Amino acid sequence: MIFAAGLGTRLRPLTDSVPKALIDINGKPALELVILKLKAAGVSEIVVNVHHFADKITDFLQQNENFGLDIAISDESEQLLDTGGGILAARRVLDGGGPFIVHNADILTDFDVAAMYERHLCSGADVTLLTQSRQSSRYLYFDSCGRMRGWGRADGSARIPANLDTENLAGLGFGGVSVVSPAVFPLLEAYASQNRVFSTTPFYASNCSALDIRSYTPAGNYRWVDIGKPETLAKARELWR
Repeated sequence: MIFAAGLGTRLRPLTDSVPKALIDINGKPALELVILKLKAAGVSEIVVNVHHFADKITDFLQQNENFGLDIAISDESEQLLDTGGGILAARRVLDGGGPFIVHNADILTDFDVAAMYERHLCSGADVTLLTQSRQSSRYLYFDSCGRMRGWGRADGSARIPANLDTENLAGLGFGGVSVVSPAVFPLLEAYASQNRVFSTTPFYASNCSALDIRSYTPAGNYRWVDIGKPETLAKARELWR
């Protein structure tokens, strides 16, 4: 699944006329780069969620004949559902098979996603998250075995669970790519009973005990950029020149 529904408010005025997923990276939209990366990793079926300028994304995919892949659209035009709600809304496409890759359209990275998928299968985890040791306003916390134990803001103003002791845990930034097993769907449904618009971050943090959520850090060097801000968009254009 590719998240392409975001408003891209930090990139205005660029996103006043184009969805963030179609922002140009040296002649190719970010969405195309993500699709081609997943295709190269062996992915043949993709679902893309849309909201902001949804028609421009669907037109782009049609014009490019879905890049030779089976691409479905999860239409959130009426209401933007955030990442957790977005996965749940696409359940009809994602459930019933094996684990699926989730990739933000605004994340450009060249690590080996197929290796991450294999690690997920071998570990038996319910969720595997791309993580990085980097400065962030919020951290996912993992124990020495690489299993997620909670989430918290860097300033300590919010934590899930509220009594989370981070002293012996590693605080890592989430890299916008994950592998998710269909086993999460019943818990997603239960979580969404309060509000169908929600992020995966508090959902995972609230279900650390019920789900086996693992950290994954690629071996070796790799490029990674979140193009959500003007300065990082410029960095992406430099790295992917």
